[in-house]
Amino acid sequence: MNTTISSNGLPQLPLATGNADSSASQASNTTATAGTSTTQANDSVQLTDSARALQQASGADAPVDTAKVEQIKQSLAAGTYKVDPHAIANSLVSMEGQIGGTK
Repeated sequence: MNTTISSNGLPQLPLATGNADSSASQASNTTATAGTSTTQANDSVQLTDSARALQQASGADAPVDTAKVEQIKQSLAAGTYKVDPHAIANSLVSMEGQIGGTK
């Protein structure tokens, strides 16, 4: 697929190719289509289930428990916020298992 990108007044770099014959052909194609952009109808993208889940999670508006946020703010300001290192470690191990596909 050939895509033409506007140079915005900057010099254009030659396209990297596998052989010299191909580069001469591409140079003439680039010159001929310098003012146009083309798309191919057969371009497609296939997402894995993990990618779909990540896309849904990042686009979702997760509800925020404002009362809990305020409680954490107050305990941080007072210096009474407790960190449970075992809970953090367990969550990290669980997440590692999910990423690696073992759990």
